[in-house]
Order: sequence, then C-alpha cells, then structure tokens
Amino acid sequence: MKTSSIATILAFGTFGLLVACGGSTEPPAAPPEPPPAPAVEPAAAEKPEPKPEAEAPKAEPRMLQVKLEAKSGSKLTGSAMLMEVEGGVKVTLSVEGVKPAGDHGAHVHEKGDCSSPDGKSAGGHFNPASNDHALPTTEKRHLGDLGNLTIGKDGKGSLEITIPGANLKAGDPNSFAGKAIIVHAKKDDGGQPVGNAGDRIGCGVIGG
Repeated sequence: MKTSSIATILAFGTFGLLVACGGSTEPPAAPPEPPPAPAVEPAAAEKPEPKPEAEAPKAEPRMLQVKLEAKSGSKLTGSAMLMEVEGGVKVTLSVEGVKPAGDHGAHVHEKGDCSSPDGKSAGGHFNPASNDHALPTTEKRHLGDLGNLTIGKDGKGSLEITIPGANLKAGDPNSFAGKAIIVHAKKDDGGQPVGNAGDRIGCGVIGG
C-alpha cells in the first residue's frame, strides 16, 4: 500500500475518533454583560436664596404750617413752619408789620387758642418739664422758649431755631402740635417768670 493511502486512512480514522468522542471544540461563551450603572439620583433642586425683605419706606418728617394773626392792636402778619428733625423740632418764623425795630420775644404757648383779642387765650408758656423760664442758650428752660427775633427798620424779621426734645406727634407730652406761637411787643430778657416780653402782638395756632 502506498504511503499516501495510509496517511489518508489515518486522517479519516482520527477524525472519526474525534467525532465519536465529542472532541469537537465549542466556541467560547460570550462574556457576561456588565451590571447596569447605578442610577444617579438627581441633585436636589437648589433652593433660591431668600430675597431680603424690602425695607419699609421711611416716613417723611412731619411739618406743620402756622399762620400768624395780629393781636393787641398790632399790624403784624406772618407765618411759621415747624418741622421734625433728628432730636427735636426746627421752627422757622417770619413776620412783618412789626414796630418798633429790635428784638421781640417769641414762644410756644400751651393752648392752641388765639381767639381773644390780646392773645391771652393761648395760656402760658409751654413748659411740660416745669422748668424756670430762660433763653435758648440755657439747657433747662420752658420747652416753648424760642428766644427773640430781630425786626428791621422795615418792620420785617425772622427767626430759625431747633428745639431739642420737642416733637410734632399728636398726644405726646412734648409735642408742639395743638399749641400756639406767640410774638411779643418787647424783647425777652430771660427774666422770671416769662421774660418781661410785654403784650402779645401776634398769635398762630399750631395745627395737628
């Protein structure tokens, strides 16, 4: 027998043995699928920063306008503006038709009543702390002591002064509201009990 025939027989025999013994090689199993990635929880919604509370609008400073009328036979005309400022009340007083020229006392009086011809219906000086009368340069004085306004030869004059401790609040014990402004015929010399300022030649009710 030829060598090539023997080789063929051996090859077929070997193949048969492999088939009979299940020696065929199966393809390798597919690798397992990777586990699913864990679900990422959505980040908590960011809370908006609280908006700062809007500041309440500041109240405008209270102002009161006063019209002065002539008293005791004078020819005085004029007006006053009272405005709340930090720590007190600013009083701006302006008059004309006043004689003689020189200094004339001015005060806030305790009653808002200018009905009498001599202005005495306004009562005495406004003095809630029961102090002695004095000029504004003295710390302890009537709260209504405004000092003097200077009248020129033309009969006109003005006064601007801030009174610490006063206010314009209704019902407050230190309030000028509901009182009266009086202009006098003479200079307030600071003497007792009310400055020797003479007749009341002008009166104006402080409303409010």
